[in-house]
Amino acid sequence: MNDIRTTNSDANRQPARKQQSSYSDAALTPPVDVIEDATGITVFADLPGVSREKLDLQIESDTLTIEAETALTVPEGLQSSHSEVGLARFRRVFTLSKELDAEKVSAQLSNGVLTLRIPKSERAQPRRIDVRAA
Repeated sequence: MNDIRTTNSDANRQPARKQQSSYSDAALTPPVDVIEDATGITVFADLPGVSREKLDLQIESDTLTIEAETALTVPEGLQSSHSEVGLARFRRVFTLSKELDAEKVSAQLSNGVLTLRIPKSERAQPRRIDVRAA
């Protein structure tokens, strides 16, 4: 069953240096792992250097949006001679299945990994039917 689908915005399809807009519009797409079980899905998103205060999670209709900012700081007295990650923003958008209960999402951020638990709605969860002898 496919309960979650990634949607890339135009900003994520083109390399940042080819865009006409500023870096503030460009964002990195964080890698994610999605694990499904009988009761829902768990999403693990890598967001290194992101604090809870700079993390924005939104669900609107059937769309989950993860946006975050990080400060890539250089220690005082040092100067960066090479930087492979020039963007300080992350953005990822998912379309959620109607089987998921978006009202009961839980989120935890620990050591740069965001863990989202999205349970299936009661009607979509497996249930046991008792059979009585006649």
